[in-house]
Amino acid sequence: MLASVEELGIPKQPRNQHSLRSESSNSLASTRAILGQPRIQRTKPIIWCAAILCLIFSLVLIFFGIATLILYLAMKPRNPTFDIPNASLNVVYFDSPQYLNGEFTLLANFSNPNRRIGVRFESLNIELFYSDRLVSSQTVKPFTQRPRETRLQSVNLISSLVFLPQDVGVKLQRQVENNRINYNARGTFKVRFNIGLIHLSYWLHTICQIEMTSPPTGILVARQCITNR
Repeated sequence: MLASVEELGIPKQPRNQHSLRSESSNSLASTRAILGQPRIQRTKPIIWCAAILCLIFSLVLIFFGIATLILYLAMKPRNPTFDIPNASLNVVYFDSPQYLNGEFTLLANFSNPNRRIGVRFESLNIELFYSDRLVSSQTVKPFTQRPRETRLQSVNLISSLVFLPQDVGVKLQRQVENNRINYNARGTFKVRFNIGLIHLSYWLHTICQIEMTSPPTGILVARQCITNR
């Protein structure tokens, strides 16, 4: 009678060992694949709406920017000008060697050189200087000018007990005696352009060198005005 394998002492091989190893390796590979693969997330509708709105807003900004540039180049706005075509010096005297009193009247000419653009003058201030010393100032009410329009505005500048250093006072008295007095008039104003829906505003500064004869009939002899931004 033949002995069985167990009786002969030969160890019994585990059943399906190869298949178990194969299943284990496949399971490990699939686990690694699952862990390494990113999850696919769907974009929320609100994010799509926000992105579309940003795109539309950017396109609108670009459109208006290009339209503004084209309109600006077509209109070619020019800076308004400020000039003093006439002036009169009525009074200059000293209460003491260092305190000035005077009355100066100038005729301011505001011009809008643009052919198609109206302009508005705001925050107008005119100051009178002698030897870099402020002796008087006056404000002007805001106004609007049509294209190619000019406006003449009388401005009365009064000096009352204005302190001047002794050397400056002596210089002024000598100029009065020589019938030639040099002043500086400075104008500061804000201009606003209206080009359709576009509003453009900036500050302008004017410096005028003025030479007058002596009072009481002081008249304008020479002037030079420069306007810049």
